[in-house]
Amino acid sequence: MVFSSSIKVFRAGVQGVAFAVALTMCALLPAPAEAQGIRIVSDAETEAMLREYSDPLLRAAGIDPAAVKIHLVNDRNLNAFVAGGQQMFFHTGLITTVNSPGELMGVIAHEIGHMSGGHLVKRREEFENMSMPVMASMILGVGAIAAGAGDAGMAIIMGSQHLATRSLLAFTREQEASADQAGATFLQRAGLSGKGMLDLFATMRDQELLSASRQDPYARSHPMSGARYSALEARVKESPYFDKPDPPERIHAFKMVQAKIYGFLDDPNVVFRRYPASDTSPYAHYARSVAFHRTGQLDRALTELAPLLKQEPKNPYVWEVQGQIYFESGQVEDAITSYSEAVRLKPQDNQLHLGLGRALAARGDDPSTHKAIGHLNTAASGGNQPYAYYQLSIAYGQLNNIGMAELSTAQYYDSLGRVQQAKAHADRAMRQLTKGSPEWLRAQDIAMQPNPERRG
Repeated sequence: MVFSSSIKVFRAGVQGVAFAVALTMCALLPAPAEAQGIRIVSDAETEAMLREYSDPLLRAAGIDPAAVKIHLVNDRNLNAFVAGGQQMFFHTGLITTVNSPGELMGVIAHEIGHMSGGHLVKRREEFENMSMPVMASMILGVGAIAAGAGDAGMAIIMGSQHLATRSLLAFTREQEASADQAGATFLQRAGLSGKGMLDLFATMRDQELLSASRQDPYARSHPMSGARYSALEARVKESPYFDKPDPPERIHAFKMVQAKIYGFLDDPNVVFRRYPASDTSPYAHYARSVAFHRTGQLDRALTELAPLLKQEPKNPYVWEVQGQIYFESGQVEDAITSYSEAVRLKPQDNQLHLGLGRALAARGDDPSTHKAIGHLNTAASGGNQPYAYYQLSIAYGQLNNIGMAELSTAQYYDSLGRVQQAKAHADRAMRQLTKGSPEWLRAQDIAMQPNPERRG
């Protein structure tokens, strides 16, 4: 897990309108490119939970889960969105705010509704279709100003922009309502209850009622939550799965993830107030362990974690957290032992290999570094793991394998969308690697890619 030590900043190109409201959709966000910064954090446990929730819904929508990338955004807002290239983004604030797995699945189903409905493309087309009338009105307005009718010209310009904005918002509200309905369909197809979706809308509706007098329903990107609830209520309650509860083990895993996020991202003093010493639940132990680690109290962190390891000895993610605590406290051998157990328990989780790989590389001897490279390559093969390439560059550098160190650095920058840096390191790698080898060809692919277009 790399919440505390390795928060990665993805620079993401966003075109169109992004709305800071729950259950939103971003107009276009291609794989990490330079423009607006989105702070991406990686956590094996959280992403495994999101994948568990998403995959059956994606299959219900006719989408291959393997083609969809899931990202975790370090942001306290209750938000999620989809982006170009079949990507889904979930804010940490969403995960800590919802009250149940069912509510989170409702959000995921809604976002898959956007993806399945092709709303990204349709929104871009709608924006482009609006541009010509808006431009024509602006030309008329400028002409009026030039003819001496300044006030009339400004009124034409402002009026055209106002109408265009409301038209786009109306179009977006239609898409949001469509995504709600599609999400309800996917939940039922997957044999899941839509009650969580209704519960979340009910909570949002109650919050909106506090300021209803100040809200213009036509100046919103989303329908009012009360309207969304009413539109979905009968449909969701008719599902044969409406009363199907979340399994206890799913609720437990969900609360563990919430506790971990609180532990890593909240101020430690806030964590201790949220989970006082009198709270002996596994979630309290989990959160306090991380908070004590962040305040440099290794013994207390490990003491808090001990009951969890006793209660859940087969939970790979608790072992992973212990590995991170040891590693970041300079206890490399203990970190390797903990990470090794995590990998043994769940060898298919690429991020667990990342933790073990960086711990092995920290030993500094050649045999351990070779082992580290094996685990780091496994981590990198899972995709969406720039940090794995970063660690590989360090490991190859320790072995004085400059060609592979440069290639790994090129792959690191390439995965972040930083094309110029990637190409520069790829060129250096090609000068060091055997021409025509698989590694040389990978470097050539990066070096030969076109430069990104510059936007005015």
